[in-house]
Amino acid sequence: MFKSPDLADPDSRPDADVVIFDGHCNFCRGGVERLNWLDRRNRLAFISLHDERVAERYPDLSHDDLMQEMFVVDSQGKRHGGSDAVRYLSRRLPLLWPIMPVLHLPGSAGLWRWMYKQVAKRRYRLAGKNCDSGSCKIHLNS
Repeated sequence: MFKSPDLADPDSRPDADVVIFDGHCNFCRGGVERLNWLDRRNRLAFISLHDERVAERYPDLSHDDLMQEMFVVDSQGKRHGGSDAVRYLSRRLPLLWPIMPVLHLPGSAGLWRWMYKQVAKRRYRLAGKNCDSGSCKIHLNS
């Protein structure tokens, strides 16, 4: 299971928003490494969906849901998935504030959700990366 020494664990930051991602996927790992770099105020913690703590702490999030999109569980316990998670993070991380107005244009949420799903479905092919464990073959082959 992926655990970067540079990524804050939810146990070390209990008040942080938790980013749940596919730790077996190189594309996803690269994305959370970038989020970690953007998180200058230490507001985020990261955990792979394959970590057994995810099923224990977030039983309402199914493995299939987690394989489809990244989730952020905010400090109040609200779940933000896919493009809604990206939109949420654009409000939380000051270095993402420049893209916030575009992501929050009135009536654009449906478009962002559709675009996120299209990229997520093809993320392994688009990135040109392979997963160490072969988990990329699961769910998102199209």
